[in-house]
Amino acid sequence: MTGRQAESYKRCNDTRKTVSVEEFDKLDIRVGRVIEVQSFPEGRYSTHILLIDFGTELGVKKSLAKLSPNYEGSDVIGRQVLAVVNFPPRQIGKHLSEVLTLGVPDESGNVVLQCPGRDVPSGGKLY
Repeated sequence: MTGRQAESYKRCNDTRKTVSVEEFDKLDIRVGRVIEVQSFPEGRYSTHILLIDFGTELGVKKSLAKLSPNYEGSDVIGRQVLAVVNFPPRQIGKHLSEVLTLGVPDESGNVVLQCPGRDVPSGGKLY
């Protein structure tokens, strides 16, 4: 595990301030299907650009994500993922990331994407 991965793993496992249900409800976490993946070799932390279809209400959104080493770009095409869709867009290099794709660290601190346990309609909200 690299120093950065260890720090990420530690941050994810730190005890955090308690939030209310009302605060949690402000997050809009939706399921979408990855329809396109592009390599992003110039990224410092993000390794791929994902186009994710969140259904008719939200449409297709761009997300920059760290997929390697656990995933090749083609591994995630067609996969459903969870993402926060109501954070402000974030400029990453020359790209604008519109949603935050969710993942958790594996034992080595690398990203494991979060997805529903079975196929569900795109755009569905986590509750």
